[in-house]
Amino acid sequence: MQPETNFDISLPLGLIVLLGGARSGKSSLAVELATQSNKSVVFIATAQAHDEDMKNRIARHQAERPGWKTIETPLDLTIALKDCPANSLVIIDCLTLWVSNLMLAGYSEAEIRTANTRTLAAIDKRAGTTIAVSNEVGLGIVPETSIGRDYRDGLGRINQQWVRASSKSLFLVAGRALELQKPEKILR
Repeated sequence: MQPETNFDISLPLGLIVLLGGARSGKSSLAVELATQSNKSVVFIATAQAHDEDMKNRIARHQAERPGWKTIETPLDLTIALKDCPANSLVIIDCLTLWVSNLMLAGYSEAEIRTANTRTLAAIDKRAGTTIAVSNEVGLGIVPETSIGRDYRDGLGRINQQWVRASSKSLFLVAGRALELQKPEKILR
């Protein structure tokens, strides 16, 4: 079952961010939006198959999408974006694993911020739409380990930056999408 949407992807939207928990429908919605756009699509995948479960998850995601060009890049989204045609629709799936990959590769918090800033700048220069998928990991319990807390906090800051840079951001829950509003809009 595909998440329900109520906006037209044919508009030049720039960056669209899809946030939500595990199995909320984020990736399915990204694929559906890209399919409906009738544009050339490039899929940037950040997952790494470190174990059987991840191999199976990657295979399942690959089977869900048409024969789009796929760029596998666990660390450098900026280089991957340079390999995408200017007017193509790009899906980045996902920021959650990208931040984890950077942390596990030994990137400092400052290096992750720099990589994030460069990636957002590269997206801002694109003529085509970019759809980024990320998990909202801050809704659960406080992680027991310091690396878990650092990850939750770091990804939360990254998600905030991507949503601020987006022209449209949606929060998915149980296959339903809620449009995120700027706090200033609500406070008026």
